[in-house]
Amino acid sequence: MPAKKSAAKRMLTSDKARIRHKARRSSMKTSEKKFQSFLESSEMDKAKEQLHDIFKQLDKAVKSGTIPKNKRNRKKSRLTLLLNKSVV
Repeated sequence: MPAKKSAAKRMLTSDKARIRHKARRSSMKTSEKKFQSFLESSEMDKAKEQLHDIFKQLDKAVKSGTIPKNKRNRKKSRLTLLLNKSVV
């Protein structure tokens, strides 16, 4: 237990943020798995729609501080490359 009142408050806010970040990361992973399954089944229209949704989620995750900016950029790049390779 924290010794100071401010430390106790900080613990509460960090717990709330941890739960919020965990939920956001989980939904991003689920979306990426859906994207992968669409690519494997050669459903390119659905894959492109899913990629758009993933981009939105990544941008929101950076805005809320869940993931760093460079991680978002790296994921966007790699997912786009996957889509482009499977289209050809």
